[in-house]
Amino acid sequence: QGITRTHVLDCFGHRENMVSEHSRFLTERPSSVFPAGVFLIPYLLIVIVGGIPIFFLEIALGQFMKAGSINVWNIAPLFKGLGFASMVIVFFCNTYYIMVLAWGFYYLIKSFSSTLPWSTCDNEWNTPSCIEIFHHQDCKNGSLANTTVGNSNMTCADLADARSPIIEFWEHKVLNISSGLDEPGKLNWELMLCLMAVWVLVYFCVWKGVKSTGKIVYFTATFPYVVLIILLVRGVTLPGAYDGIMYYIKPDWSKLEEAQVWIDAGTQIFFSYAIGLGALTALGSYNRFNNDCYKDAFVLALINSGTSFFAGFVVFSILGFMAAEQGVDISQVAESGPGLAFIAYPKAVSLMPVAPLWAALFFFMLLLLGLDSQFVGVEGFVTGILDLIPGKHYHRYKREIAVAICCLLCFIIDLSMVTQGGMYVFQLFDYYSASGMTLLWQAFWECIVVAWVYGADRFMDDVARMIGYRPFPWMKWCWSFITPCVCIGIFLFHLVNYKPLTYNNVYVYPWWGEVIGWCLALSSMLCIPTTVLYKLFRARGTFKERWAHLTSPVWGAHHLEYMAPDVKALSPLSPGTDDNKVIIFESVM
Repeated sequence: QGITRTHVLDCFGHRENMVSEHSRFLTERPSSVFPAGVFLIPYLLIVIVGGIPIFFLEIALGQFMKAGSINVWNIAPLFKGLGFASMVIVFFCNTYYIMVLAWGFYYLIKSFSSTLPWSTCDNEWNTPSCIEIFHHQDCKNGSLANTTVGNSNMTCADLADARSPIIEFWEHKVLNISSGLDEPGKLNWELMLCLMAVWVLVYFCVWKGVKSTGKIVYFTATFPYVVLIILLVRGVTLPGAYDGIMYYIKPDWSKLEEAQVWIDAGTQIFFSYAIGLGALTALGSYNRFNNDCYKDAFVLALINSGTSFFAGFVVFSILGFMAAEQGVDISQVAESGPGLAFIAYPKAVSLMPVAPLWAALFFFMLLLLGLDSQFVGVEGFVTGILDLIPGKHYHRYKREIAVAICCLLCFIIDLSMVTQGGMYVFQLFDYYSASGMTLLWQAFWECIVVAWVYGADRFMDDVARMIGYRPFPWMKWCWSFITPCVCIGIFLFHLVNYKPLTYNNVYVYPWWGEVIGWCLALSSMLCIPTTVLYKLFRARGTFKERWAHLTSPVWGAHHLEYMAPDVKALSPLSPGTDDNKVIIFESVM
């Protein structure tokens, strides 16, 4: 249960002969209502039966088909709606996730001051309830209720309603949040400029493709580990850190009976592994045809989950300190959601010597991690769009133009998220458009199409052709039976246990806000059945003939190049004869 969703991307070269590797870690989902220890059990189980098998499936599919998120489903053209669905999801994800970068960039700018603005209570945005240090030790005697605490004008009785300057900076200065979704308020010009700056940065990092992006992420993917280790060392030395870490790793077995724990674990895995977004297939398409993607999938999954687990110690050591300082339970220190990254971590850096320096380093790290995520999302979306453009419509700058249009369109939508009601819009996108339901639905159909329409054994043969050996049969069993059952089971649990969206467990979204949210979710989920019905009705012949025609793979030119050598064992015919050409052609078809 990390803090902010990020990727590690390592890809260099161009599609036909280069390698890409991709991972995602430090993910944030709203599941902190449960003790983290019990969360790790379903988390690890779903990693084994769902996360890794689909992670490998998407990378291998992209590598085999050498296409983006839409054309990769030429393996079964009837279900090309899977590609359109993933494009819708990743577009929404690109749109709202950039706000994490904008907030991080805003904090980075504010870090360049002698005193961090979120460490004191003497700012214009602070309220009378703000207190820098909670002196709970002075109030242990119940008879001292009216005693003044520390240097403040607050009494012991007032401590229950006291607020940290970090929380007030986030809510009153950064967000300047309104009372609800129906009050958008005015634009925050500072945030809008930060948003514009990060979109320009993303554009110039992505416009030349993965060849340039891959070089950039050598630094952006490794530097954060250094900062995390430093923050961990500082975090575990704080009073209360032990309680926070024990809260993180000690399971409450009774919680395993609650469906919500399993729902949160499933949605966490699918979201953090970037499953269903089309980004994995797009990046996999840049691999060499013979790249060992099977080994890569396990290595990247281990790095992904391992980093999330490691980051949890950093987070909960700080939350434990904050809970001890405020005299409350850890679950009450900070509400789950997007703001947690901008509450727990700023608190940690404010407690370190030369705090502005560490704050600048941390938010620089956060910006780098966010950029990695955004690189992958924009790359996946643009790759899918460009694959739809026929080769005869060549334009020298078509990639640069496509990236510019994508960034500009997302920026226009993002303007709704830099208003006073922007956080409510952000949470609508986060909860519905790229949520667990949409990703679970997407992953379920991916398994069904590959395992039952194209054929699990057939795809295992294709993977063996690429990497030189057959993967362990567990993958085939997962694609065919286990993973679809897990996906649809968690999906149904999610629907049965559905609760209206709230912000900070206080503000309940109006009915029309939920309608907008469901429209965001259904805009991707309906792509699959709609495309299937449209293609079936447009085809000719009996239903059996239509099905046979629409589920026959459409092979690319590269399959001839890489699959043709196998025909040498079929016939000793000399190269160049007509019979040999026929054998090659038939084997590829």
